Amino acid sequence: MSGTLEKIARGLDVIVEACGWVAAWTGFALVLVMAGNVLMRYVFSTGSVAMQELEWHLMAPLTLLCIAYTIKHEGHVRVDILYARLPLRVRQAIDLFSALSVVALSVIIIILSWRYVMQSYRIGEGSPDPGGLPYRFIIKAMIPAGFVLLLLQSLAASLRALIPFLGGEASPPAQVPANARQ
Repeated sequence: MSGTLEKIARGLDVIVEACGWVAAWTGFALVLVMAGNVLMRYVFSTGSVAMQELEWHLMAPLTLLCIAYTIKHEGHVRVDILYARLPLRVRQAIDLFSALSVVALSVIIIILSWRYVMQSYRIGEGSPDPGGLPYRFIIKAMIPAGFVLLLLQSLAASLRALIPFLGGEASPPAQVPANARQ
């Protein structure tokens, strides 16, 4: 049973890893767009509303789609002052409760944000600024998309946290390189 749960968790990890990797490349695109905007403004004394809006259109997938990736690689901030002193079984119970809580939160945000995205799509919402970008629903769709990925990552974490309670060996978390912990 624990082998099956771990296999499912690894499958979810693959999805989160791939989406996180793709979303991380939007960071590179964001740097290029920002550099282009600065160059256009200060060298050529011109600018574009659409290019300025593109900056935050790239920031949305970067932040929302990389949340699950960051958690998978334990790049988030943890406060382990008390947690580290607790018995192993209590820590395992906290991990399971935390993962299940994030599953519930993700489902709620996906449901609530979906209506927001669909409303934007139905009215054909675009930028209110002249020369701005159309299709505002695409950027709004990053909210449920990001939380779907967080849901998948939280399900993987829930499955891993459940394994010790079913008599299996606890899986180690994702390894973080030593130089990244500074």
